[in-house]
Amino acid sequence: MSSSTSIQPKKRKINFSNIILGAGINMAEVTTLGQPLEVIKTTMAANRNLNFLNSIKYVWSRGGISGFYQGLIPWAWIEASTKGAVLLFVSAETEYRLKLLGAGNFTSGIIGGISGGVIQSYLTMGFCTCMKTVEITRKKSAAIPGTIQQSSWTVFKGIYGKEGLRGIYKGVNAVSIRQMTNWGSRFGFSRLVEDGIKKLTGKTSPDDKLNAWEKIGATAIGGGLSAWNQPIEVIRVEMQSKKEDPNRPKNLTVSKTFKYILQTNGIKGLYRGITPRIGLGIWQTVFMVGFGDMAKEFVAKLTNETPISSH
Repeated sequence: MSSSTSIQPKKRKINFSNIILGAGINMAEVTTLGQPLEVIKTTMAANRNLNFLNSIKYVWSRGGISGFYQGLIPWAWIEASTKGAVLLFVSAETEYRLKLLGAGNFTSGIIGGISGGVIQSYLTMGFCTCMKTVEITRKKSAAIPGTIQQSSWTVFKGIYGKEGLRGIYKGVNAVSIRQMTNWGSRFGFSRLVEDGIKKLTGKTSPDDKLNAWEKIGATAIGGGLSAWNQPIEVIRVEMQSKKEDPNRPKNLTVSKTFKYILQTNGIKGLYRGITPRIGLGIWQTVFMVGFGDMAKEFVAKLTNETPISSH
């Protein structure tokens, strides 16, 4: 008697090591190239008259090398230590559950990334993303003689005292749209490229793994392609920006901001900052998807467990 059975991932307990792993990887990503690319990208999105080179000069004028790390401490570190954990944990668990239901690599990757992106936006990223943007776009007074530069915490308290949680979480819906499309694209495209690499290299068994360079290459392509949603990022920055603009409408919503940018800067304005965004997308995805998968494999060997959504 013969029977055919589909290969399914083995049922396993929730691996909480993914929480610590995700936080550590994301901290490394943001402290290296992540924050400088974030600062340049945000500067271009908020000052849509600046090109890439002019943005670098502008950022340098705000503190030299330290200007490229505006908002890193504490906001980017708080965000990285929490959002990385949420992303890796939620996306991995979602991918695993979907595969139990028979979903393919590409589908489970997209939905896993979307799930992780949405959850991290509302749980951890709202106020951190807002405060990073405030730091990058607010007027710096340190260079003016006789003035004292306000600290990040002072600015945070001022926004909270004036606007409450609504002010601290300004633009969170745009952040959520960005994150779900970001990580849905990054995981999905990365998994799709992985499948293509496996076919090209003759890795036909589900147990066949990509080597380190193949994994990095796949995730770099996935990260770069995810920049298609740059208009959402420009909208998010405009909603959270502290740049003085008397023409900006009050009580901005996603739709109001979209119309305002379109009216003032045209279609091109919605894509300002896409060059550093592509670089950031590649850098983040290589860390969170590529290194994340490799790190999960390494931890699994140490703990003698099967990693979640291992590819």
